[in-house]
Formats: sequence, C-alpha cells, structure tokens
Amino acid sequence: MVRGKTQMRRIENATSRQVTFSKRRNGLLKKAFELSVLCDAEVALIIFSPRGKLYEFSSSSTRETIERYQRNTKDNHTENPSDEQNMQQLKQETASMKKKIELLEISRRFVQPDFFLKMQVFRQQIEDLKEKGKVLAVENALLCKKFGLEPPQGSNEEKATAACTENSEVSDVETELFIGPPETRNKRNSLQK
Repeated sequence: MVRGKTQMRRIENATSRQVTFSKRRNGLLKKAFELSVLCDAEVALIIFSPRGKLYEFSSSSTRETIERYQRNTKDNHTENPSDEQNMQQLKQETASMKKKIELLEISRRFVQPDFFLKMQVFRQQIEDLKEKGKVLAVENALLCKKFGLEPPQGSNEEKATAACTENSEVSDVETELFIGPPETRNKRNSLQK
C-alpha cells in the first residue's frame, strides 16, 4: 500500500494530532540517536509537547551542548568582520531604498486619480469663468448702448477697462464733498458762484 503525500498544515482533530506527535517525536529521537552514533556527532534535541511536556535527547550533556552552541554562535558573530561589513552595506541599501520609496510616494501623489479629478474641476471652473466673462461683456455692451456710449472694442479685459475709463470721463456730477481746511472750501464755493 502506497502512502499519500501529507500536507504540511496543522491537524485539526486533537486525537489524530496527538498520535502524529507521538509517532513523529519517536522517529525524530531515533534519527538523532542514529546520527550521533553513526557520525560521532554531538547532537542535542529538545522537544516540548503542545501540553508543555519536555522530551530531550543528547549524545553528551545537553547543558554542555547548549553552552558550546552559544559560544560558537557568539564567536562567529564577533570574529567575522565580513558580517559587520555586510550589515553596514545592508544598512546603506536600506537607507537608499527608503529615500527611493519617499520619492516614489511624492511622485505618486501627482499621478493619483484625485489629482486628475482636481485638474478636471479646475478646467471646468475656468470654462465657467470664461462663459461668465462673455455674458458680462454682452451686458456691458447693452449698458453702454443704453447710456449712449460706444461699446468698447477688443478683448473682454480691454472692454472692461475702456468702459470704466469712459464712465469716469463722462461723469459730470458735482458733489458737496470737500476735503481740506474750512477756509479753502469757502473760497472755492465763492469762486464757483
């Protein structure tokens, strides 16, 4: 009978999970023992069950093996200067990538849909203002015609400026408003009469 391939995921059934743990734990302990005997290797294996029970195997003292492991990894980290150079290089690359990401974020803001939406709104507002300008120019021409003035020629801005200057030239209305000392106002009134 051929066994099917086992999927590597958590077994949901608690009983099946416990049976599988027990069988595989025993197989793992057996393999650790075989490796230590056949290859004269120092092997230490520590297993905690889901319930927290400890299972261990060691070809020598587990504590000594763990201390040897810690010394070895500590020495490897301090004695290997290329690791420090690699770390520095990785830090520099990380900083460079962060800067690139920031630049991309800034450029992305200009390409986002809300940017195009804003541009469309601005264009629509410009078109609306141009239409209002045309309507105002027509109204201005009608008002000029009503008061007997010649409608201005040229662009809308020139028309508005011309209308304003013509209106200021035509205005012949006198007012009683005078700014200055009182004796100057009295002299002015006597001269005009």
